[in-house]
Amino acid sequence: MTTAARRGLRGAAWVLPAAIVLIALNFRGPIVAPAPVIGDVRVDLGLTATVAGLLTTIPVLCFSLATPFASWVIAKADPERAVSLSLVIVLAGTVLRSVPSATALLVGTAVIGIGITIGNVVVPVVIRRDTSPERVGLVTGVYTSALNVGSMITSLGTAPIAAAWGWPVAIAVWAVFAVVAAAGWTYAVGTRAAWLRPERTEPVPATGPVELLTETGSIRTVSTSGAPTVRPARRLITWGLTLAFGGQAFSYYALTAWIPTLLHDEIGFSAESSGASSSVFQILAVVGALGVPVLATRWRPRAIVALVGTLWLAMPLGLLFAPQLWLLWSVLGGAAQGGGITVIFIIIVRIVTSDDDARRMSAFVQGGGYLIGSAGPLVAGSLHGATGDWTAPLLVVLVAVLTLGVVGTLAARRVT
Repeated sequence: MTTAARRGLRGAAWVLPAAIVLIALNFRGPIVAPAPVIGDVRVDLGLTATVAGLLTTIPVLCFSLATPFASWVIAKADPERAVSLSLVIVLAGTVLRSVPSATALLVGTAVIGIGITIGNVVVPVVIRRDTSPERVGLVTGVYTSALNVGSMITSLGTAPIAAAWGWPVAIAVWAVFAVVAAAGWTYAVGTRAAWLRPERTEPVPATGPVELLTETGSIRTVSTSGAPTVRPARRLITWGLTLAFGGQAFSYYALTAWIPTLLHDEIGFSAESSGASSSVFQILAVVGALGVPVLATRWRPRAIVALVGTLWLAMPLGLLFAPQLWLLWSVLGGAAQGGGITVIFIIIVRIVTSDDDARRMSAFVQGGGYLIGSAGPLVAGSLHGATGDWTAPLLVVLVAVLTLGVVGTLAARRVT
């Protein structure tokens, strides 16, 4: 092979990660887009606080309730079409949500949630299938980093756009990300033959033993080398990862929803300063998302989960006992929340035995985990309303973080 050809192949190898970054920008940004302009939206449409809160809750509920549908779509269509369909649905939902009507706002939000759910499930499958083993962790980290970058861009850009052209334009303009991502994905699919690693045509056995739950309730450990795919629900590690993912999601969405209010109450920040300050928690996720893959080349996953859980604990504990040091706690907690979702995705990729197994496992873990996570904002807000302070909400977040660290470490104890 000529030098020019080798360079072409090396360049083509980054087409997929680049396309995945563009796709990921659409999978969290639309959720947070209404938040900076929610006051204007409520005034124009006459929404109550409860209805306005649904704009954040509905997508996370979709992540759970629409996961079986997403898994079915991916099984019927190939992953390429599933990714394209996901972007089309997000685009349609974003346009519909910009119509100045309460019904359109809520229905469009649900449509966006369904589209993102399909993407949530299929992207890990694509990464596992089309990325060489030594780069799976890196590409996974890039993907989860881009999720948070999308949130940050949308959060910072929506309010200035609304000030200039109104909130309908401000939440509709982000549809351009879906168009750009669709173009990038179409190009990436067209260059599949040039990727360094050929497409897998045979299931790749998982390394190491897998624990099975027998009909009598006993545990049986078997080797998966050459073994048929086992249903996710019959594997103890699946339930452990689901609970760990749930602890991660509960903590993340609870804090994302209420950090601005907490900083306003505890430190006296203005609404504008609180919103800007909370962005530290979001953007620091990039550090964890990219740092975990580096650690994964040297550390066992259980050690990484334990580290992530320890760093995560700094957030609720720090805000409880020293809220004036919020910046430090946001840095540690932000890096931990980015690393938490990344290490769980890496574990899933390492234990599955085939593309179909990856789809089922990803759907099971994310479906159950996001169901738990959807309760985070509601539980934290209800406790704050009932008690009048932030002690009880932060203690609940503390329990969720401990669930991630303890259960996740136990679940990953045999993963190499």
